[in-house]
Amino acid sequence: MGLIKSVAVSFFAVAMIAFGIQHLAYGEFVTRVVPKLPAWIPWHSFWAYVTGFALIAAGIEILFRKQTRVAATLLGSLFLLSFLLLYLPLLLASPPLGGLWTNAGKALALSGGAFLVAGSPKLMIALGRIFLSAFLILTGVQHFLFIPFVASLVPRWIPGHLFWTYFAGVALIAGGIGMLIPKTRRLAAFLSGTMIFLWVLLLHIPRALAAPHDSNETTAVFEALAISGTAFLVAARNASVRFP
Repeated sequence: MGLIKSVAVSFFAVAMIAFGIQHLAYGEFVTRVVPKLPAWIPWHSFWAYVTGFALIAAGIEILFRKQTRVAATLLGSLFLLSFLLLYLPLLLASPPLGGLWTNAGKALALSGGAFLVAGSPKLMIALGRIFLSAFLILTGVQHFLFIPFVASLVPRWIPGHLFWTYFAGVALIAGGIGMLIPKTRRLAAFLSGTMIFLWVLLLHIPRALAAPHDSNETTAVFEALAISGTAFLVAARNASVRFP
């Protein structure tokens, strides 16, 4: 297993374990792998705990490379079902491209990440890449639709908030499109993964430390870590393609 692939798989596994711990700590669906359940589904806390244990177990299996393919395939299928059965009905009844779309896109990207960790069959690998690309393009577009909000996320010590908002939007869209093109796939994936990992260090971890009781900020740290790992997996699986 190459270094990039090993690091990417570890990123994803650690994020799954962290998500599981959050579900157990709060007894609710505080991460975006599953939205808050509709009222007609009983025992919300019970299902949150069950999901939490499943995430921790799968994350540990992946982290220590035990039954990785089985665990990752089950995770990817769970996240995809969450998107299709729980998120999609909400999206159809909500304004386009808002915050709910971001959360649904994260569930889809995480599904893709799990399929890429599983590593086969080829259809799952292709779906993983497409799901990640779609999410990056979506969030890139949102950078231009919600400029003041995105600019407010840039750390205060970094100058040129508007510039970085536009730059990140363009980079996300370019990364998403680039991953769909064989000749640019590896470079686009590697640069996207690096950019998102830098956000983990410069943006998400400081925000989580500043608000330790805010589950949303903690979730954002590990979402970005998992999505960074997913992008690195795309790069690793196209290692035979040279950078142009």
